[in-house]
Amino acid sequence: MQLVLIRHGESEWNRLNLFTGWTDVELSETGRAEAAEGGRALAREGFDFDICYTSRLKRAIHTLDIVLTELDRSWLPVVKAWELNERHYGALQGLDKAETAAKYGDEQVRIWRRSFDVEPPALKPGDERDPRGQEMYRDVPAGCLPLSECLATTVKRAWPYFEREIMPRMRAGERVLVAAHGNSLRALVMKLEGLTPEEILEVNIPTGVPLVYKIDAGMRVIEKRYLGDPATVAAKMEAVANQGRARG
Repeated sequence: MQLVLIRHGESEWNRLNLFTGWTDVELSETGRAEAAEGGRALAREGFDFDICYTSRLKRAIHTLDIVLTELDRSWLPVVKAWELNERHYGALQGLDKAETAAKYGDEQVRIWRRSFDVEPPALKPGDERDPRGQEMYRDVPAGCLPLSECLATTVKRAWPYFEREIMPRMRAGERVLVAAHGNSLRALVMKLEGLTPEEILEVNIPTGVPLVYKIDAGMRVIEKRYLGDPATVAAKMEAVANQGRARG
């Protein structure tokens, strides 16, 4: 079975080094270029798909749009699922990562960003950032919508969705493309690869680079590779790892 994951390109808030979470921000020009290059990388190797999945956040949706344009596959069916949204960063959303690190310390921000089961400060109900008051989630039961999340709680919503909706399509022979976010994709990677909470914390998924899996009938990964120049991929991973540190 074939599965391709791609993290959205750089967003405007990535560019500004702000905590984004469920804030619905647009791709930057760099992010659009990253998405286009990801699509071209897939096209060069002859990839094709039967169905695509993304989140309800436009940075992921537009990344997928650009990838499909490069593949000349804009007509493919696309499912937009809130379960594939980025991790909700609670009251940190909109704050500058480096300034937050300078205020609270690099270690506290590292814990909020990269620990497995520690949630950042939650939004107060009724905050303008509360998803329960946003039109894009009007069909989602309020009790399902978070006010803050850690990676563990992101796994608890993203992986059951994958098992319920995506895995049966793969087992039926369909080729699946998922365009989502750093943490929702890490949730899938953790379960697909059988990683421990400690191991997944060391995984940094680069923006705009397709991650290709070949998976056997028992849902075991038999091959994994990023499409792209290894040095470029490594540099992007390092950039992800360095976010959230106080400026020197």
